[in-house]
Amino acid sequence: MSSCSVLFRSLTVVHFHAPWAPQCSQMNDVMAELAKEHKHTMFVKLEAEAVPEVSEKYEITSVPTFLLFKGGEKIDRVDGAHAPELTNKVQRLGSGGGGAARAGDVRKEDLNERLKRLINAAPCMLFMKGSPQEPRCGFSRQIVQILKDHNVQYSSFDILSDEEVRQGLKTYSNWPTYPQVYVSGELLGGLDIIKELVESGELENTFPKTVSLENRLKSLINKSPVMLFMKGNKEAAKCGFSRQILEIMNSAGVEYETFDILGDEEVRQGLKTYSNWPTFPQLYVKGELIGGLDIVKELKENGELASVLKGEN
Repeated sequence: MSSCSVLFRSLTVVHFHAPWAPQCSQMNDVMAELAKEHKHTMFVKLEAEAVPEVSEKYEITSVPTFLLFKGGEKIDRVDGAHAPELTNKVQRLGSGGGGAARAGDVRKEDLNERLKRLINAAPCMLFMKGSPQEPRCGFSRQIVQILKDHNVQYSSFDILSDEEVRQGLKTYSNWPTYPQVYVSGELLGGLDIIKELVESGELENTFPKTVSLENRLKSLINKSPVMLFMKGNKEAAKCGFSRQILEIMNSAGVEYETFDILGDEEVRQGLKTYSNWPTFPQLYVKGELIGGLDIVKELKENGELASVLKGEN
């Protein structure tokens, strides 16, 4: 597919992806499941960096990004690995017309199935107005801040983007207002309930146990005896400094693993604070920070790099 002039009357979903991004692989699995359910919707994958003119035309600035086309025109998009949002839009935009005598009954059953899938899309689901980055009401803003302050990991769904879900969820859960928080598929409640849990000290025990950022960073740093945090990966560095350090590492003949900080903003910012080192790339050996490109260059010039990488120093 050399361009995105998709001229199909049915819905076409184009996934702009990158082979080095794990979140794209996850969303490929989501697309495969959606393809089973939506036989009349076409699903296409495009490697964003392989078609720069197309990516520029449609303002693809990160992966994964999904564009939805109908009749040759772009009608919607999803930026990021948001499975519930993509599922919602495919179901809503891909449904054809047509009304059998019992269409209302079928629609209600379909809606309940959708709601059940959305509620169970993550261990903790927040149905809110807007997104965590841009809440669209004071109650949603408050609940996002509380969850952030208590390091609760969750996924969210913007009810303003889907009136069917917005109205249907009120009936489905017999809870008339938003935001709504679900844990393991069960309704926990709204803002007042969350505030009560904070005041009683029970909030942390209510949500599924999550890995703190500090523990996550420790785990990543110790994932391999030699870990390189960089922009891009071994196959495709995304900045000159990362490219240079890869060349040095490859010439040292030591096994190492990499982590792409461009794919995880939380790790990118957290690692700067955790290790008190403000720039990337960062090299770790046996869980200890060695330094960045300048340090690695010095070690190579002094003939010490191999021994440091092997943990002998």
